[in-house]
Amino acid sequence: MIKEYDYLFKLVIVGNSGVGKSSLLLRFSDDTFSDSYLTTIGVDFRFKTLEIDGKKVKLQIWDTAGQERFRTITSAYYKGADGIVMVYDVSSIGSFEDIDRFWINEVDSYAEKNVELLLLGNKSDIEDKAVTTQKALDYAAIRRMAHMEVSAKTADQVSKAFISLAKKLIAKKDSQGLKGQGPQRSQQTPGQKIGQQTDDNKKDKDKCC
Repeated sequence: MIKEYDYLFKLVIVGNSGVGKSSLLLRFSDDTFSDSYLTTIGVDFRFKTLEIDGKKVKLQIWDTAGQERFRTITSAYYKGADGIVMVYDVSSIGSFEDIDRFWINEVDSYAEKNVELLLLGNKSDIEDKAVTTQKALDYAAIRRMAHMEVSAKTADQVSKAFISLAKKLIAKKDSQGLKGQGPQRSQQTPGQKIGQQTDDNKKDKDKCC
C-alpha cells in the first residue's frame, strides 16, 4: 500500500485580528488571495502536502481567531502542535507588541515545551513600515525563533516560510529517530470552518493583505 505521507505535522497560526492570518493560509494552501477582510470565527484549517528532499510532508494548518472573545476556544488548539506561526502586521506596531505582550504567553502556557516557533511579519509589500526588520529580528533572536517578512497579497516569501518551518520539524523528528506522527486525524473536512467567517470589510478599517 502506498503511504499517504512520510511526515505529518500540526501547525497553528496565531496573532491579532486583521494581521492577515487567513490570507496567509489561503495563499499557502490554495495560492489565492482576496482583498475582502474576512474575520475567522473560532478556528479554520487546511491540509497542505509538500515534497521535501524526496519525502511527502503533510501539514495540518490551523488558523485561529485573533479576537479576544475567541481566545478561550482557540487555546485548546495549541495541544499537540509541532509548530506555532506567530503573525504580526509590519504596518501595525500594536500587532507586533502583542506578540510579546500576549501571544508568546499563550504559547508558553498551552503549547508543548519543545514546539518550533516562527515569527512572520505580514504585508511586507507596504512601503511605510511601523515595525522595522531589525526590530523584529532582534526580538526573534531573544526568543530563539526564526523570523521572515512575507506578503500574502503578492505571495512573496510565503511558501518559503512554511517550507523552512517544515524542514526544521523534519530535522527535529529525524534527530529523535522518529518519523513525524503529528496529531490524530481530524473528523472535520479540510477547509471547513469550526464556526464561520464574516465579511467585516465595511466595519473594520484593517485590511487582510
